[in-house]
Order: sequence, then C-alpha cells, then structure tokens
Amino acid sequence: MLNGTNFKVWKEAVEIVLGCMDLDLALRTERPISTPETSNEVKKIEKWDRSNRMCLMIMKRSIPGAFQGSISEGQSAKKFLEEIEQYFAKNKKAETSNLLAKLISMKYKGKGNIREYIMEMSNLASKLKSLKLELGEDLLVHLVLISLPSLFGKFKVSYNTQKDKWSLNDLISHCVQEEERLQRDRTESAHLISTSQNKKRKKTKGVAEDTSQQKKKNKDEEFTCYICKKSGHMKK
Repeated sequence: MLNGTNFKVWKEAVEIVLGCMDLDLALRTERPISTPETSNEVKKIEKWDRSNRMCLMIMKRSIPGAFQGSISEGQSAKKFLEEIEQYFAKNKKAETSNLLAKLISMKYKGKGNIREYIMEMSNLASKLKSLKLELGEDLLVHLVLISLPSLFGKFKVSYNTQKDKWSLNDLISHCVQEEERLQRDRTESAHLISTSQNKKRKKTKGVAEDTSQQKKKNKDEEFTCYICKKSGHMKK
C-alpha cells in the first residue's frame, strides 16, 4: 500500500507487476489517435484501452482512499501516476545535498564485501546523475580510494604512481584482489603467532617440569640414610 514514505518502492512494485502481467502498455505509450480503418488497428486500440483500465484498477487498489479523492478522474493511467508522483515530489536540492554528503562521508571498514561497497558508492553517483549532478568516473575512483582504510595504503600509492587511469570496473577488480591478498596475509600472520605461542608454551612447560624435577632431586638429596649413608632414601 502507498503511504507517505514509500512512493519509490510502491511505484517500482506497480511497474513490475504490470510489466509481468503484460498490462503496462498504457504506461509506456499514448493511446492511438488515428481513426481505425483495419481490424488490426482496432485491436491495438482495444488492447491499449484494456491496459489503461487494468492499470488504473490496480493502482487505485493499492492507494489509500484519501489519495483517491484528491486525484482527478477520467484520465490515462500514465497521467494518473504522474499526478500521484507530484504529491510525493521531494526537494531536489535537499535530496542532492543528502546524497552527496552520504557519498563523501562513506568509509570502508574492511568488513564485508568491497565489491558491494564500491557498487553502493556507484549507485549513489547514479542517483546524483538523475538529479542533474553528474560526477565523472575519475572523481568517483578517487572518492573510493580516499574512503579505503590505512590497510590499503600501499595499494593507493601504487595507483598514484601509475600513469594510466583506472575505470570503475578496473578499480573493483584490483580492490577485490588486494582485499584477498590482505586476508591471506592476516591468516598467515595469525597462524605464525599461534605457532609461536604454542612453542613458547611447550618450552615454558618443559622448563617448569625440569625445575620441578630438580627441586625434588635437591629435596631428596637433603636426606641421607643413617645406615648406608646414601642420599635419596630414608627410613620412615
């Protein structure tokens, strides 16, 4: 159902449903205005009228009654959808500012999928483009690199020292490879640390056992048999 906050999702859902049912003809084209002279032209007009009628029925079924009363009747489904959209039109300047602020403030924390992260930034750039604020691909590449953590420091230096520029697809490919390399290095480092700690524990345990045995030996040597005069045993 349409409400005050979900217009974009509602519109997309309506278009998907009508498209899958092959009823979106009235949303994509205008009604034929030529006088039908052949049966084929008559069928086209009938198909468009049916599409228009079904589109209106489905859209009206999914909007609250309060919205239905404020929208004029007797118009095409396309005009009906445009009129609804006007009620939910956002301030483009405010929306542009919010999207741009979100894009600039994004930071990759090294957790998750770097490919999805870059695609999310690209999606924000596409939304800005639809609002008539186009960011060049070179600028987007630099914004992505700036947002990467210090772990990618050598990776950034490597890019800056190259003469060739990367496209967004090139950047995604190289970032994925770099993230996989960093993960391998972390795994190997963790394995080396674990192995070193295990060796240290064994060594400490061995030293402790030797010390314990030495103390026991020294303690036994303190006692001397008063018969044979040898150490290590005594009469109770």
